[in-house]
Amino acid sequence: MQSLGQLIQTGDWKGEKHVPVIHIPQGVKLGEAFELKVSIGDEIKHPNELEHHIKWIKLYYFKEDGKFPVEIASFDFVSHGEAGVISEPVGSVSVKLNAPGFIYALAYCNIHGLWENKAEIKFD
Repeated sequence: MQSLGQLIQTGDWKGEKHVPVIHIPQGVKLGEAFELKVSIGDEIKHPNELEHHIKWIKLYYFKEDGKFPVEIASFDFVSHGEAGVISEPVGSVSVKLNAPGFIYALAYCNIHGLWENKAEIKFD
């Protein structure tokens, strides 16, 4: 039996439409709030329809030399064309961090499963 980690896929978001794109602004400062944004389909548009869509994205922070990741945010996308309403797979949150580390994004496509990406957080 596989562990959940073995089921998570990854790739280059520029060539794979399912990989979450993590947007971290330049000039992030230790202990100061900044906007952390995540999106799907920046380079190659992901379908957003009832039959094929991104259901959710979760953001995690893993402190350098940490023991466990901390969940930062969870974004649910529940409208995929019903009555003409479409929720795009994009989310942002204001966050303060007190140490360098990594941001992980995990996304779920209703057809193609779990996808992840990570980005390093450094401070000026």
